[in-house]
Amino acid sequence: MAASLRRERTRAGLSLSELAKRAGVAKSTLSQLEGASGNPSVETLWALAVALGVPFSTLVEPPTAAVRVIRAGQGPQVASERADYAATLLSSSPPGARRDIYHLRAEPGAVRESEPHIPGTVEHLVVGSGRLLAGPRGEGVELGPGDYMTYRGDVPHTYEALAPGTAFVLIMQHV
Repeated sequence: MAASLRRERTRAGLSLSELAKRAGVAKSTLSQLEGASGNPSVETLWALAVALGVPFSTLVEPPTAAVRVIRAGQGPQVASERADYAATLLSSSPPGARRDIYHLRAEPGAVRESEPHIPGTVEHLVVGSGRLLAGPRGEGVELGPGDYMTYRGDVPHTYEALAPGTAFVLIMQHV
């Protein structure tokens, strides 16, 4: 993640100070992340990705082999600092495509508030287990196993587990 963050910041032509300011992150935190000594939350990485104008996956995905298997409970996982919520990146956008695929798990107790992603983002999700209230802020829809939903991801949106063991797949499409 450190090398990806440094690469994207350099590509964007931003200093540590400027990126920290745009993302609302302390410069010392950003320096630690680029030095591979920090452990960022989902919120911090999203803020940095939005400030850099890149998909979240660009900052967290490790290099991949031609055939890739991610076993349940494995893969690059990032936890939220505000809710019992963790995202595991399953696949980022290959060249020519603009989509990322995540497996998420959430537990009842706190709402995961998500700030707008890069303009044109559309989210698709399918619930595998439990119950989930999700969608644009103020327009959430309750979903159960097998239910599908799509909505704009470039507006504030939320995810809230309504039952223990809630898990879902999220496909983030960048148009």
